[in-house]
Amino acid sequence: MVQSHTQKLKKGILYFLLCLSALIMLMPFVWMISASLKLDKDVFGYPIVWIPSNPRWQNYRDIWTTIPLGRFIANTTKLTIIVTFLQLLTSSFAAYAFAKLEFKGRNALFLGYVATIAMPWQVYMVPQFMMMRSFGLNNTHLAIICLQAFSAFGVFLMRQFYMGVPDELCEAARIDGMNEYKIWALIMLPLSKPALSTLTIFTFVNTWNDFLGPLLYLTKMELKTVQIGLRMFISQYSSEYGLIMAASVVALVPVLIVFLALQKFFVQGVATSGLKG
Repeated sequence: MVQSHTQKLKKGILYFLLCLSALIMLMPFVWMISASLKLDKDVFGYPIVWIPSNPRWQNYRDIWTTIPLGRFIANTTKLTIIVTFLQLLTSSFAAYAFAKLEFKGRNALFLGYVATIAMPWQVYMVPQFMMMRSFGLNNTHLAIICLQAFSAFGVFLMRQFYMGVPDELCEAARIDGMNEYKIWALIMLPLSKPALSTLTIFTFVNTWNDFLGPLLYLTKMELKTVQIGLRMFISQYSSEYGLIMAASVVALVPVLIVFLALQKFFVQGVATSGLKG
C-alpha cells in the first residue's frame, strides 16, 4: 500500500513537472499572439498585458498591404513542397540501397555521406554560391531546390528504419520476380510511413523557416520568401513589432498544420529509426 502511494506521488510530481515545462515552452508563442494584437508602443509594456483590452485586428490586415506577403507565402509554399517531395524521394531511394543492397564500398560511402552532417553549412556556402552563379541559377528558385533536394540526415533516418525491416521480406519478393524498384515502391515505402512522416516534418519546417539560403540567392522582390518578408518590417530607424508578430503568427500556421496532421507518426518514426543499424 505504501509503495502504491509512493508511485502515485512520483507520477503526480512527474506530470506536474511536464505540464510546467510545457507551459514555459508555450509562453513565447502566447506572447507572440498577444503582441500581434497590440500597438508597437504597447508590445514591450511592463507588466505584460496578456489579453489586450482593445485588440488591434488591423495588424492582420496591414501585413498583406505593407509588403507583398501573399506572394512571399506562395513562393515559400512552392519551395517547401518541392524540396520536401524531392528529399523524401532521394532519401528513401538512397537509404534502400544502403540498407538492403550489397555493393562494394557501401559502408564507407554511407559513412562518408553521413559525415557531412557534422560540417556546418557556413563552411561551404561560399563555394556553393559560386557554383550556382556559374550555372546561371543565381536569383532563381531552382538554386534553392537543387541545393536542398538531397539530405544526408534524411538518408540516415530512412536507412536506420529500413534496417529494421527483415531481409527475408525482400528476399521473398525477389523470389516472386519483383525487381529492386518494385520492392522499394510496393514494400518498403508503405512500411516506412512513420519514418517518412518524421522526415516530412523535419524537412518542411527547415525549408519553411530557412532564412539564410533565400537571403543569399534571391534578391528580386517577386522571388523572396516569407522569412525574408518578416525582415522587411524592420527598417533602419524603427521596427513595426505588432506587424512582425502578426506576420509571424500567419507564417506559423502551415507548420502547425503539418505537424498536427503527422504527429501520430512522429514519435513512432523517431523511436523506430534507431532500433537497428
